[in-house]
Amino acid sequence: MRKLFVLAVMSATAANWLLASPLALAQTSEVTAPPKAASAPELSANLESLAWLVGCWSGSVNRREFREHWLPLRGGMMIGAGHTVVEGKTQDFEFIRLETRPEGVFYVSLPSGQKEAAFKLTATATDEKDQIFTFTNVAHDFPQRIVYRRGGEGWLYATIDGRLNGEERKVIYPMRRIDCQSGEFIRN
Repeated sequence: MRKLFVLAVMSATAANWLLASPLALAQTSEVTAPPKAASAPELSANLESLAWLVGCWSGSVNRREFREHWLPLRGGMMIGAGHTVVEGKTQDFEFIRLETRPEGVFYVSLPSGQKEAAFKLTATATDEKDQIFTFTNVAHDFPQRIVYRRGGEGWLYATIDGRLNGEERKVIYPMRRIDCQSGEFIRN
């Protein structure tokens, strides 16, 4: 009897995650018991894999200026804050935590005027040089998914998506790393 190893690959296409069918089979000549059913690949991400967020990020779309500030990992948690300004006035803000729980890594958001919501890190992927981290909470009203994409040359793309009032919605926040004091873009 031959021992079989099954490899699976996670692929990303337009922020939709698919578990690809077995990519390859390898054989050895060892005599062993029949192979066990393949399980989904374990999510290897931890808070250290999100340390690149530390610092300040800024972007602007449709007269909306938004910023995120992230503190370094400390005591098993990263703490962040988001702030959106329209025409010189605060439109909204949120306090954010990235934390490890027994069930995995969670993105915990407390937006202005709303209840806290926790989104579990459910997928990580690499698209060329970009790193992609997907957090989900299917029970949340909107969004049900938050995706952080670490792009090249100092870019961060934060995407929120899901169903709102029965319709699919998606909002992308493109941000660049900035100096926290001056607000100037940092060139990588």
